[in-house]
Amino acid sequence: MVAMNTVCKKGFTLIEMLVVMAIIGTLLALVAPRYFKSMEHARETALKHDLAVTREAIGRFYSDLNHYPQSLDELVQRRYLKTIPIDPITGSSETWIITQPPDQAQSGVYDISSGAEGVASDGTEFKSW
Repeated sequence: MVAMNTVCKKGFTLIEMLVVMAIIGTLLALVAPRYFKSMEHARETALKHDLAVTREAIGRFYSDLNHYPQSLDELVQRRYLKTIPIDPITGSSETWIITQPPDQAQSGVYDISSGAEGVASDGTEFKSW
């Protein structure tokens, strides 16, 4: 009888693990900046869309009732908006900056802008949108 002394070694060596970790690290270094940049671009696009929809609702409100809404809540109550949108930059629906009508005889919400600090990727301030 022949004794079999075969030992099966299963697993990875330290070198193999280091090579895989180096490859993963390199891929993350290439992909991570693009991911975060695309996330910021998505937030900016969502902000532009929310502003456009809300401004359109204010315009329709004025066209229908011949006066501006007294608050954003009034747009929701009269069903011009489903909800007050959340500012995607600040993460809150309480940070909108409300502009009064230029005509001093009228009051209400004439326009809105974002209350977010900082600048967008195109170099303009969020508040100027």
